[in-house]
Amino acid sequence: MRTLALDIGNTAVKAGCFEGPALREAAAGLSAAQVREVVRRWQPEHVIVASVAEEAALRAEELRELVAGEILTFSPATTAIPLRNGYATPHTLGADRLAAAVGAAGLRPGQATLIVDAGTALKCDLVTADGTYHGGSIGPGLSMRLRALHTFTGRLPLLELPAADATIPLTGDSTTGSLLSGVVNGTVAEIGGFISQYQQRYPGLGVLLTGGDAAFLAARLPARIFVVPELVLLGLNRILAYHVVK
Repeated sequence: MRTLALDIGNTAVKAGCFEGPALREAAAGLSAAQVREVVRRWQPEHVIVASVAEEAALRAEELRELVAGEILTFSPATTAIPLRNGYATPHTLGADRLAAAVGAAGLRPGQATLIVDAGTALKCDLVTADGTYHGGSIGPGLSMRLRALHTFTGRLPLLELPAADATIPLTGDSTTGSLLSGVVNGTVAEIGGFISQYQQRYPGLGVLLTGGDAAFLAARLPARIFVVPELVLLGLNRILAYHVVK
């Protein structure tokens, strides 16, 4: 069965083309027209659409004439999922957070897992071994931290993240170096602190890293963290299969 998962985020639209549970191809930064072209080329039987954007660049009804089967709009508050949702306010829960949790539970069934999603925001989310999503934490992502330091000060420059293999000094000997040390090393320490606290509570905890800055952070974080770039798409496809596979 061919399916398509669409993740409409704060800064980009991502698409995943699946055959059964296998991800065959993925693309990010797509326009609405490019998504429609993917649909025409891939010809999915069913589609799932999830959005965290206030004004979505693409809506499910725009694909109706191109898809014969179900077009599922994923809502954390109302869509049934193969996971228990322990979040106290599911109507405020971001679709990407819950989809990533479903993806993590599918990759690590029966095991406690911490998902670190390093995107526009930095999110840590917990799935316990009994298959329950509990929630987690939300903080500013790397680029947001750099923009905030520039926006809310008078003289600090606006920096872009360096290359993934760049060396970030612990002690910055320039304003640029000091900013990068504070943002990058501070974020790494923050993630490491969360991991340590969760591991104390949940022995055997596994950690999955995803999001746009995952590759940048991967080499700077403790070992035994597995990078799964398309975790949200994997979770969305698993949710879609839960609804359409009999």
